[in-house]
Amino acid sequence: MDFLDQILRVPLRELPFYLITLIIAFTVHEFSHAYFANKFGDPTAKLLGRVTLNPTVHFDFLGMILLLIAGFGWARPVPVNRENFNKPRQMGIIVSAAGPLSNLLLGVIGAMIYAAFIRFGVIDPHLEDKLSQAIQIFLFIFIKTNFFLFLFNLIPLPPLDGYRIVEDLAPRSVLGTLQKFEQWSLLIFLLILMLPVLRNYTIVPLYSMANSMMLHFLYFFHLLFGA
Repeated sequence: MDFLDQILRVPLRELPFYLITLIIAFTVHEFSHAYFANKFGDPTAKLLGRVTLNPTVHFDFLGMILLLIAGFGWARPVPVNRENFNKPRQMGIIVSAAGPLSNLLLGVIGAMIYAAFIRFGVIDPHLEDKLSQAIQIFLFIFIKTNFFLFLFNLIPLPPLDGYRIVEDLAPRSVLGTLQKFEQWSLLIFLLILMLPVLRNYTIVPLYSMANSMMLHFLYFFHLLFGA
């Protein structure tokens, strides 16, 4: 157990909460991409069975393990053929943004549920009740992880959604240069993983921002519900 605690970036006792959170977060994220791509006229994802909330079709085991160990990971990317869109670039931006925005929405919903639970006495942060503590820990993990995934996926590096958005916004004259840059994406992520100095300027600030977002939304909903 101590060995696993040293490997994982999350406490072993909290691992089930992280796994449940990632299953929900990754599934909704990829479903959102697939749903809007299909809605805008690209049936590629639908033909592959990706317009679904069934987590088994969206999960990438390696990506999930890396998120638990390294602090970042991925689900199975949804294939999108922008040529099927009436307005490829505009609709492409919406499809790319749908994933991160779904994580933002999940984080906001989680914060609202937590404040509502406090307001209506479902949980009491002052009691040492194990069930109440477990619900609180899960909701904190759920909220912060979804906010982190929202921010992380907006990083303009391939193959993240932020890069796809930049790609659709960029002038056509620079698309060739951007596509040449894609071959270095794996190396960049490996450097971020292995070099603490890079992590301190990339992943660590994102976790801090996610935590700040969580605190602000919790405060807002506490005020809203009078908790």
